Amino acid sequence: MTSQSNCDEYGFCRGDNFDKQLQEDFMKSYLRVLAARRKKWDKRVGNNNTISTTPSPSRRLKNYIRKGIPGPYRAQIWMEVSGAASAKMREPDLYASMLELESNTVTDDQIRTDISRTFPNNIHFDSTNPLSLQKSLYKVLKAYANSNPTIGYCQGLNYITGLLLLITKDEESSFWLLKTLVDKMLPEYYSCSMPGLITDSRVLAELARRHLPQLSQHIDQLQVPWALLSSKWFICLFVDVLPVETVLRIWDCLFAEGSKMLFRVSLAILHVDEKNLLACKDMGALMEEIKRFLQSKQTLECHTFMESVFSTTQYLKIGKIQKLRGDVGKDVRIEQIEREKRLNDIKASRGS
Repeated sequence: MTSQSNCDEYGFCRGDNFDKQLQEDFMKSYLRVLAARRKKWDKRVGNNNTISTTPSPSRRLKNYIRKGIPGPYRAQIWMEVSGAASAKMREPDLYASMLELESNTVTDDQIRTDISRTFPNNIHFDSTNPLSLQKSLYKVLKAYANSNPTIGYCQGLNYITGLLLLITKDEESSFWLLKTLVDKMLPEYYSCSMPGLITDSRVLAELARRHLPQLSQHIDQLQVPWALLSSKWFICLFVDVLPVETVLRIWDCLFAEGSKMLFRVSLAILHVDEKNLLACKDMGALMEEIKRFLQSKQTLECHTFMESVFSTTQYLKIGKIQKLRGDVGKDVRIEQIEREKRLNDIKASRGS
């Protein structure tokens, strides 16, 4: 098992290419930000250790969240602002009852296969660690699959659930946050044909055409599929894509403001790195540049990165996204119905 000293505060181990000086410079300034935010949150939460989110997070609370939730409050605030706490209150025995159910054999095998693949570079998921979270990860994924057999299990959910467990340190809270994400915030992202995910990849492409026309045209000319760019961003909610502290800052806003955050972050990535992306001469170069940027100093410095997310995407309104989703979603569903019909016709002709 890797030494704790070689890992960050979440248990992720630093590789050979880890830039210690860059990390130290970042943390030196960011720790001051965290200390200032903690004082403000202590005052806001108060002695009752509660925060009002009814009926929905206020504009002021959203602004607080956009500037970062201190680690000790993160799980509590996620549960409250997302509606997961209310859902848990309505069905307090759901997690326990879903664990008791027998699992679908195929789904269970898929979950068990992916458990060992989840965060292999994190000491808390090391199978040789007696306190390994692998067992908890299995239980949460099993319970979710039983609660929504239409989806069951889909690759990507293991990473999301793994990070939830690292932050909440609680299986039941992780279950309810996962359920809120998959069932409410990201409908049809993880179903069999993933119409929601396909729709949102196309919506991102359309938003880029409207607001980053030169870069959008360049990406299309290089024949880079938009799904190739964004599918992992969306399906893993930027886990294993961006630095972990940056992911957590994104999730703070995702739980408070919904899936619009996925578009805001994606468009900000393209906007901030636009000059370098426009200089790329082929698909391979463009994909390598995006990979470089996603782990660069600009994304590591999560506070300034999140500021750029909101400053560069002020134009993005939920009404615009919902209209595009409606229009694009119709086409996606028609395509999927036609494809299914063609497959059935082929099967029928082979059987005759």
